Amino acid sequence: MRITITPSDGSVGVGPDGPLEVRVERGRLESVKVVRVRDARKEPVPGELSGDGRRWRPVDGVLALAAKYTVHAVASDGERRAARHASFTTVVPRERFIGYVTPENRATVGTGMIVSLEFNREIADRMAVERAVRVTADPEVPVAGHWFGRDRLDFRPERYWEPGTEVTVALGLRDVEGAPGVFGLQRKAFTFTVGRSQVSTVDAAAHTMRVVRAGEEPVTVPVTAGAPGSTTYNGRMVVTEMLDVTRMDGATVGYGGEYDIPDVPHAMRLTRSGTFLHGNYWAGDSVFGRSNVSHGCVGLRDVKGGGHATPAGWFYDRSLIGDVVEVVNSDDRTVAPDNGLGGWNLDWREWRAGSALG
Repeated sequence: MRITITPSDGSVGVGPDGPLEVRVERGRLESVKVVRVRDARKEPVPGELSGDGRRWRPVDGVLALAAKYTVHAVASDGERRAARHASFTTVVPRERFIGYVTPENRATVGTGMIVSLEFNREIADRMAVERAVRVTADPEVPVAGHWFGRDRLDFRPERYWEPGTEVTVALGLRDVEGAPGVFGLQRKAFTFTVGRSQVSTVDAAAHTMRVVRAGEEPVTVPVTAGAPGSTTYNGRMVVTEMLDVTRMDGATVGYGGEYDIPDVPHAMRLTRSGTFLHGNYWAGDSVFGRSNVSHGCVGLRDVKGGGHATPAGWFYDRSLIGDVVEVVNSDDRTVAPDNGLGGWNLDWREWRAGSALG
């Protein structure tokens, strides 16, 4: 049962005519959720299923310019479920640049959220662009920018945000010359709110995860981490995506045909390179808390289809995008600061050294 999403995952510069389409070769599409994000504003994209349930198309076939689309589809043939997730960006008018912003407008996030702008073009005048972006907090706290290459600019405070902080991101990029003859398109402001504090520490050697949440007693749950030869990164990572169910294909992360699981439950992305914390229903119960058997992810016990009473379901239901998950005692290097929102692995001096403003 194969789900096909057009445009394919990772496509850039998709034209307004698309097309945008989701198909399944057999069975029926159980759900299709499409979201369009422009200037950090999230909008659902309505669509229609064909009579046989095998094809989904948007009601309005014209795609918005300078937008990011995410598609999450689940299909079933009565016996099995499969999921597929994809994202793509549409074309930006010539001689213009924009920044795709994380997090979204009006989001409630964990205390580890880092504001991240990914530009559709390389920025030559990083000082001018950074000066045109203001990130402020209430209560007030110093916030600094850090460039990763010439197409990504992140912002964070020295320490995790305090719960209840309201953060405002003001993009004054319109008509700012980011590169010779290339000018910014955006003039927008948006806010997000920092929710309760929850920081989880995975001890890969002890096969445990200790969940510390403000105002509650810490809870320790058994886990399985990366096996020898495919160990889990050490360091502080941030949840950037949460999926009730998703497909995990080893071929997409350098593991060839070693695995292809169509219905991984309770999946939370920690790195861009493919590290997730997720439910695991295929390993025996004796694995959790005793051995590391994964291809680099952190697994919690779950059941097929995902259960709310399992350790994975319990943790997923209590988590937010922006929560911190730190891995210690793994036989691997520290995650790179630009692999997902890994900037907390730089100290404040190192972080500020990456600003174009000095």
